[in-house]
Amino acid sequence: MSLHIETPLIESLPLSRQAGRSIWLKLEALQPSGSFKLRGIGLACETYAQQGKRRFVSSSGGNAGVAVAYAGQRLGVPVTVVVPESTTERARNLLRELNAELIVHGASWAEANTLAQSLLDDESAFLHPFDHRLLWRGHASLVDEVARSGFRPDAVVLSVGGGGLLSGVIEGLERNDWGELPVIAVETRGADSLNQALRAGTRITLEAITSIATSLGAKQVCERAFDLARSHDVRSVVVSDRAAVNACERFLDDHRLLVEPACGASLAMAYEGAEALEGFDKVLIVVCGGVTATVDNLREWARVCA
Repeated sequence: MSLHIETPLIESLPLSRQAGRSIWLKLEALQPSGSFKLRGIGLACETYAQQGKRRFVSSSGGNAGVAVAYAGQRLGVPVTVVVPESTTERARNLLRELNAELIVHGASWAEANTLAQSLLDDESAFLHPFDHRLLWRGHASLVDEVARSGFRPDAVVLSVGGGGLLSGVIEGLERNDWGELPVIAVETRGADSLNQALRAGTRITLEAITSIATSLGAKQVCERAFDLARSHDVRSVVVSDRAAVNACERFLDDHRLLVEPACGASLAMAYEGAEALEGFDKVLIVVCGGVTATVDNLREWARVCA
């Protein structure tokens, strides 16, 4: 039995009215860990446990770290998560509640990651937030579920941070013979490493993450996602923080679900009437979720973006 659940696939009447086309939602925010990350991380953790690994180590204080902690708790495997000093108190508390060993180190994810790597031994497995084939294979399962439902979209909309979800969704499209379906890959301005890489023709590294959508804050997209974005029909779109936050607010009203701006970026495609949706009658949006967002956070983001 998988650690992730099969999430609802629904047609959103409010978003469909707003976008002028049929908008369908894959509600990954309802995963037990609060985000899509559990699909790939759950598969990876199960695989490593079967190989005899006796500890999981992660360097993410956000959705990936919580997913690792959840998987470790379910599998009875101790978990160590190294987070940077910028990690919110809510994220830290979520990790503690899942009985993860929490280590706070460094000003950035890169510094936390370096320490996490130094903790590994032969009995430990490292869970990368987005750059591993097991993660992509696990994330692809969300497309399997859509295909089994009998619904076939004309295009898929998803948010891009490090590129793990993009890589997994394209893998899922290909293994369900949907390889021709376009993917609209959305980032916020200031966390747009994929968009800038595609424009430059090479993987670039952002000097800093300036977007409030910190879950999209990979300074460099993974190589697999970059390659797929050039070989598959991937349409890169960048939205403002304000558009992402506005989408979060409206989505909370429309569907009673609180998501973070990283997810709001994709929802903004429907709420903002994006040109990228033109020509598509049925659009699937991956509602990737976000476990560390609170109503107070949303109010503060809205104030900052006003």
